[in-house]
Amino acid sequence: MKDIKIVMVIMGTLIGAGFASGREIYLFFGKFGKLGQLGIIISAILTGIIIYKTLKLTKEKELKQYNDLLENINIKYPKVNYLIKIIVTIFLLISFYIMVAGFSAYIKQIYKIPTYISSIIFVLIAYLIFKGSLQGMMKSNMVLVPILIFLIIYLGMKNIPYLLETKEIINNENISTKGWLISSMLYTSYNSIILIPILVTMKKYLENKKQIKNISIISVILIITLSFCIYGLLLKGQYYVQELEMPLLEITKQFGKIFRYAHGVVIIFSIFTSAISTGYSFLENVSKDKKTYKRNLIFMSISSVLISNIGFSKLVEILYPLFGILGLFQIIFLCKKIKINRI
Repeated sequence: MKDIKIVMVIMGTLIGAGFASGREIYLFFGKFGKLGQLGIIISAILTGIIIYKTLKLTKEKELKQYNDLLENINIKYPKVNYLIKIIVTIFLLISFYIMVAGFSAYIKQIYKIPTYISSIIFVLIAYLIFKGSLQGMMKSNMVLVPILIFLIIYLGMKNIPYLLETKEIINNENISTKGWLISSMLYTSYNSIILIPILVTMKKYLENKKQIKNISIISVILIITLSFCIYGLLLKGQYYVQELEMPLLEITKQFGKIFRYAHGVVIIFSIFTSAISTGYSFLENVSKDKKTYKRNLIFMSISSVLISNIGFSKLVEILYPLFGILGLFQIIFLCKKIKINRI
């Protein structure tokens, strides 16, 4: 049961608005055609390795917070630790902003409700869960993520007849074969910035190396499965996906109302679970006690409503690749630490 809890937290963290809307998959993989499919597999495997190494180090060193991890992987350079912490903390906050913007973009596109109203509603619900700290985050993931996974796979399976009939890949005038490997590595990298701080908080659920290995393998399988489900759905809109903030929102309309509503639930759940994970990680990183936790929670909630007006797709397109580059340093130090321990 503990294995499942951790896997649900991992998937809830990774499947955000960008993923479920198809925006991330198109940006990092879809526009590269067949090479993008290979990129998905490589990215998933790299993510699995990061999950395994982080949980293993957390168990062996009995780490409790992200600061503990930084001290273990880069003891010689405290200034570098401080810089990495600042970068990661900023990214976690921005990721929360992106989730709020994603929710607002979805509600505006479907119901024509102003951005500030939908963002306020979202933030108020998130605020109540954040008050429950780690337990609130775990419970929300255990309820929402299984439904989220089921619906994405369901939509993917319903799309199989189309894939068998067309046997196409994303093939438009914007297709590219350059940079596909770097793109998959950047995708892994920016995901690691969100994921690693959350993994460190899972110490009390870890039992042994076999459990950690199982968690990593299951996570890789789910990442590949869900990514290909989204990738396959993008084929239906291969000539216009690059123009949309939320490609799958328009594509699923071709399946009928039931599928459109199902994808609507996927969008909302994915945004919520990812927002809870990133928001909780940010609060844990910057809060020393309950008083500062509450103060930072209020700051994050108010500022997210203001930032959400910038626009969802612009935030994803500009910030994710940038932080993906910065996240590479975190992965390098983590892998270097594991290698030194083996020696």
